[in-house]
Amino acid sequence: MDIATLIGIVAAWGLTVIAIASAPGGEVFVDIPSMMIVVGGTIGSTLINYPLNVVMSVLKVVKQAFLQRETKPEELIKFLVELSNKARREGVLALEGPIKKANDKFMQNGFQLVIDGQEPEVTENVLNIEIENIDERHKLGAELFVTLGTLAPAYGMIGTLIGLVQMLQSMNDPSTIGPAMAVALITTFYGSLIANCLCLPIAGKLKTRSKNELLVKGLIAEAVLSIQAGDNPRIVEQKLHSFIAPKDRISVFDKR
Repeated sequence: MDIATLIGIVAAWGLTVIAIASAPGGEVFVDIPSMMIVVGGTIGSTLINYPLNVVMSVLKVVKQAFLQRETKPEELIKFLVELSNKARREGVLALEGPIKKANDKFMQNGFQLVIDGQEPEVTENVLNIEIENIDERHKLGAELFVTLGTLAPAYGMIGTLIGLVQMLQSMNDPSTIGPAMAVALITTFYGSLIANCLCLPIAGKLKTRSKNELLVKGLIAEAVLSIQAGDNPRIVEQKLHSFIAPKDRISVFDKR
């Protein structure tokens, strides 16, 4: 569970609701027709913009924003350098046992190519293609929420325009103008709230998750290719350390 995501959503929505409820006339912020325009319009336009299977995958994408466990690059580097040491001492066939225990399909597939004796060019091409496709899938998930965050305020404005037209048709009684204007503006509020307190933050979280996962996949790919090339474990570690900030670089060999 990503505590930051949970705290952020509770803070954003909770404090907004508390602020509304603590002021007089808070009930005016509940308007079913306005919700229908914003939510229905946003979902409808998203269905037009994307295939149904992509839209239906939204729940799976949201789960990644809350539950996905991030891999720490420093710990991964330590593990990969240990694999490099093992391969140098016992040969690449000795890696079959350790990689089966690793909970990473990409790592398992990469080292399996080395164990099977594939050419380095083949291994590199396979790993690069996999990374590119992972990147594309992640971009699509984030893009979906950016689209939702763009459409929600737009439909909020459409709802406001509808409310203003209805208000202008009934201006015979000046006392009704204020309440009618308030209702007209509610849809803009709903659209902005959905976009800025839900859709766009989730899109940002997914982009951050994607960067972390691509970094991890890049580390693994570099380790696989270096081990296949027979690089010295110290060289492997130096290559992998180039992926992370200097302050996070802890050498396995310094502890010996």
